[in-house]
Amino acid sequence: MKTLKLVWHHTFATVLAVGVPAVGFALGVAAVVLLTPPTPTTAVPRVSLEPTALLAKAAIIYDPTTRLVWYQKSANQELPLASITKLMTAQVVLGQKSAATPITITAADLKPEGDWGLKPGQVVPLGELLRFGLTVSSNDAIAAAAAAIGPDYVSQMNAEASALGLSHTHFSNPTGLDVSTSIAGAYGSAYDVARLAAIFYKDHPDYLKETSFSTGTLSTANGNLVAAATAAPLGNVPGFIGGKTGYTDLAGGNLAVVFDVEPGHPLVVVVLGSTEEGRFDDIKALINAARTAQ
Repeated sequence: MKTLKLVWHHTFATVLAVGVPAVGFALGVAAVVLLTPPTPTTAVPRVSLEPTALLAKAAIIYDPTTRLVWYQKSANQELPLASITKLMTAQVVLGQKSAATPITITAADLKPEGDWGLKPGQVVPLGELLRFGLTVSSNDAIAAAAAAIGPDYVSQMNAEASALGLSHTHFSNPTGLDVSTSIAGAYGSAYDVARLAAIFYKDHPDYLKETSFSTGTLSTANGNLVAAATAAPLGNVPGFIGGKTGYTDLAGGNLAVVFDVEPGHPLVVVVLGSTEEGRFDDIKALINAARTAQ
């Protein structure tokens, strides 16, 4: 990758403190935004990608090392999150419970939409539930994991969002499933999701890396449950580390991905409000744009 030079894209840039929304985000332009005051050696890349090139309503390329936004499209717009919500569920649960904690599956855990083969009475280690829930987006597994921290898990998720400065994020359930035909299970911005994904990768890298596998497996007393990984279409992308998909009627296609733009230099790319298939094309377009940044 070439040495990057400081560029003012479309003569616009915004400097702001960490966690403070960028005014330029509302404009939907591909502006370079500094989220922390730059050091003399900070390089701000210019990403060449028009907002109209993406199907997604909102998108971002975020560098968690420098806290720089390389590219954005309506990145502070609040949109339904769908199953990207599961990143926060896992973050909160792993912050309180050991991965080895035995979890007994209940009938209530199996109420969310989708049937991945879990049965009431089965005992599964918490960490394995979360790995399966993230990799194949199992609502059953995530619901059972969330219950491990008590009935107020949604309040705890919202408290964590507030503590992390995710000011555009709010949760109503641990899965992100739509509550009704007009109310989503969670809302957030591409900027907030990018920071959440960066934090989760820093705190729990093995869990995110496992989402890059082609399948997810969960061992139970009744045998192994195997399902296709929802991020599998990105498996051949160079540098792909892992990611979390999301799709509901209200959300459309969502995707948050961590990849190495160079060896040891991860970036987070997020698209919200795309289509079920288009989210993968959008992410690939953003990754390619990041790799060719000047």
